Amino acid sequence: MRAAGAAGVAGLAGCLGGGGEGSNGSEATDTAASDTDTESGGTETEASGTDTEASETDTEVSETDTEGSDTDTEGSDTDTESGGTNGTEGTESGSASLTFGGDGEINMGVSPSVPQDNLIQQYGPIRDRLQSYVTENYEVPDGFSASMFVGNNYSAIIQALGQGTADIAETGPFAAALGVKSGNADVILQRKGYGSWTYVSQIATAPDSDIESLADLSGKRVSFSDRLSTSGCLYPLYDMKTEGNVNIGDLPEGTGANADIEATFAGGHPASYELLANGRVDAAAMGGFVPGIIGEDTFEGNARLFHKHEGLPRAPIVVSTELGDTASSALQQAFLEASETIYLGADGEADGDDEENPDDLWFTEVREANVDTYGNVIDVANELGVNEDIFQS
Repeated sequence: MRAAGAAGVAGLAGCLGGGGEGSNGSEATDTAASDTDTESGGTETEASGTDTEASETDTEVSETDTEGSDTDTEGSDTDTESGGTNGTEGTESGSASLTFGGDGEINMGVSPSVPQDNLIQQYGPIRDRLQSYVTENYEVPDGFSASMFVGNNYSAIIQALGQGTADIAETGPFAAALGVKSGNADVILQRKGYGSWTYVSQIATAPDSDIESLADLSGKRVSFSDRLSTSGCLYPLYDMKTEGNVNIGDLPEGTGANADIEATFAGGHPASYELLANGRVDAAAMGGFVPGIIGEDTFEGNARLFHKHEGLPRAPIVVSTELGDTASSALQQAFLEASETIYLGADGEADGDDEENPDDLWFTEVREANVDTYGNVIDVANELGVNEDIFQS
């Protein structure tokens, strides 16, 4: 059966496209750093979806810029020449500026996970931290700044890193591993969320469905979050093939025309759930964090979990291979030396019971990492015959 097109879900943004204007890369939304003081909702992880298939490789993005002059930091008044190439030179007392690709700006890419406004609120403090840390500790050109953009999907983020239009990005384990393999990205950090360095992939069906096991999925309509999603596609397909003996055909890289399931790429984790809740698919693959995003009671009213795969390594932070060692190290240290407030949103305080204005990030800590951290993910991708050609799917 052929893979169906993605389904739009009102009010949600996915790992393929974000909610609101610019979520499909068609419009750019500029937001100054001061704008991130507004409170907005936020949720835990890579999340909801739009009307975009992961097969699209459109790299248009929605941008939010912070000019260096908008952020008061020590060392920002240092007058330097903007020498250096691709951010490869420069130290605290170096002879050349860190220019990050020559544009004098740190460009941070964010994979769509929640509505765009929420991402701005959640990741704004990290963007500001990168700018202030590099400005205070390294020689930079006048007007040095940091900006943030939301990519259409995982593929768009990885391609932006390879093209040098993104210097640093957050993305999923599978996408990062393929980014390293394709020479577009280097893994520098792993994130910790909900007290763990690992997480869960899961598959759900309707409460009254007769589906009880992976083998029952043959001939069924199954939604996945994104072709490059670890928990929402890669591991579910792997388990269907190896445990359920389901013919997955050429998925996730191909159309699925020769598969025994009808695959739909929803555009995000909650978006995959929404397709199930609306009766448009028979089963939905997603990350284990989705019930927390949707609400446990609401989720259980519309979905019944019947399969889990535990122990997936939590998502990384990656940098462009276009950066030199000094620039990469500067970005890594900006995280490692930061206080926990950069993960607490625009207000710098834990959300607690604040359900109306949640802006905390889903992760609370980082540690040094490299591609070896994601060896198991690479093994699963190899088992399914997936390589960097998927970026062209």
